[in-house]
Amino acid sequence: MTAVPTGRFAPSPTGRMHLGNVFSALLSWLSVRSQGGRWLLRIEDIDRDRSRKEYAELLMRDLEWLGLPWDGEPVWQSERGDIYKHYYDVLQGRGLVYPCYCTRHDLLATQAPHESDGRVVYKGTCRSLLGMPPMDKPASMRLMVNDEVISFCDGHYGEQSVDMQRQVGDFIIRRRDGAWAYQLVVVIDDALMGVTEVVRGRDLLLSSPQQMYVARLLDFPMPRFVHLPLLCNADGQRLSKRDKSLDLGALREEHSSEEIIGALAYLANIIPEPVPMTAERLIPLFNWERVPRENILVKSDIHRLLHLTA
Repeated sequence: MTAVPTGRFAPSPTGRMHLGNVFSALLSWLSVRSQGGRWLLRIEDIDRDRSRKEYAELLMRDLEWLGLPWDGEPVWQSERGDIYKHYYDVLQGRGLVYPCYCTRHDLLATQAPHESDGRVVYKGTCRSLLGMPPMDKPASMRLMVNDEVISFCDGHYGEQSVDMQRQVGDFIIRRRDGAWAYQLVVVIDDALMGVTEVVRGRDLLLSSPQQMYVARLLDFPMPRFVHLPLLCNADGQRLSKRDKSLDLGALREEHSSEEIIGALAYLANIIPEPVPMTAERLIPLFNWERVPRENILVKSDIHRLLHLTA
């Protein structure tokens, strides 16, 4: 039996959605709707210090205003701790998890960032503690990574191969403060929610092999990964919640939802000019082949584009 195509949008409620979030949500929504599938909403609120209920509620209202309805009830990660603990125990019971007492300062002092993206690849300093009684101090919990290359075909960027030890290293699945780490919970949630397609920004491209590794260990099915170009400001930096003029609080004061959707569809090469559009009208026009592969600079001209749609 063929699974129903199922996508998801999984934002963290740590601030108002900005244009980059909307771009990702729109392409994810269009991709799965063009296949006649479902689009689910997951609120990734496991960071209790930064997540706010009011941001989650604003986020849902913004999606409705944009004309991006989701199917079913939203899933809240903050309510799923027992589920994460069960699968964490499975990995730990197989002797694959060990405590790590290294601080970020320790890592930066002893290891060079990998290539040019600033990541620090963990070299297994605390691997010798596998199976040892825990020390009386907080520790992160790391998942052991085999010496292997994981390859997959991204739905937009094509063939990818990652050397797990050289490019990733043993990675954290539970943080020092006890919070569950992204690379574990996202795999569990996607599998249990029946997600078949993960659409997200290309800055998370390297997360895919890590998540494939966890999924394989837990005997979960693999979703299809599709990464998209990032919307960047004039300095080439990915849009973030710091770009207040491009968050929906500011944009909704001056523009309609159709103007915003039309401008983003134009930036994605779905339509030839920035004209007001609903997301629903874009479904038959959507094709991943049209979407650029290079990041898209928007800070200098997005307001001009939005005014052109008016």
